[in-house]
Amino acid sequence: MNNKLVFWIGILGVSLFVLASIIGGFQFDNYDPISQYISETMAVDTPYGQKLRYFGYIPSGILLTIFSFAALQKFPNSKLIKIGFCGIGIFYGIATIMVGIFPCDKGCNPEFINPSISQIIHNLTGMLTYLFVPICIIIIGVGLRQLNNFERLSKIAIIFGLISIVFIGLLFDNPSSNHAGLYQRIVETIFVFWIIICAVAIKNKVPGGNRV
Repeated sequence: MNNKLVFWIGILGVSLFVLASIIGGFQFDNYDPISQYISETMAVDTPYGQKLRYFGYIPSGILLTIFSFAALQKFPNSKLIKIGFCGIGIFYGIATIMVGIFPCDKGCNPEFINPSISQIIHNLTGMLTYLFVPICIIIIGVGLRQLNNFERLSKIAIIFGLISIVFIGLLFDNPSSNHAGLYQRIVETIFVFWIIICAVAIKNKVPGGNRV
């Protein structure tokens, strides 16, 4: 797979995710992105939740999965870099597919009262995403740090990973917070920017990559 194709797969995957998360909020007159989760826009019984899942989140997850596993072949040969991108492919790419297939209950049931099987799978998948994706980004950063010509990208990865951990901690500390939606969007923005940065690096021909 050539570099430009990998680049566009990553950009399209990110674009679908961002568009779905923005458009979803317009279904409701009183939706508050500061306090409400992204998942609430595609929850069971929402007006356009099914369309958002099938034409937004699930295709996005497929593309992000393909991008992640293609990206690990475009960077220099490193066990840490491979582990990191495989983790992103699983815990961000495949996980995005999973939360699209298994939406949360109406309102996303933050108190977790009598949750459906779909809600349980949705929450578990989301928890694994927020536990492991920041670690995977940091692992990539550490792997890049061991190589020449990757100091800047390494620093970005480690900083992004650490910042996302801070906001995930705030989110996990109080899932019903009036700022829960804001914390989640900050975390997702960090993940999205990391994908974009990697896609651009691949397009510009990463030095020392296996197939660059």
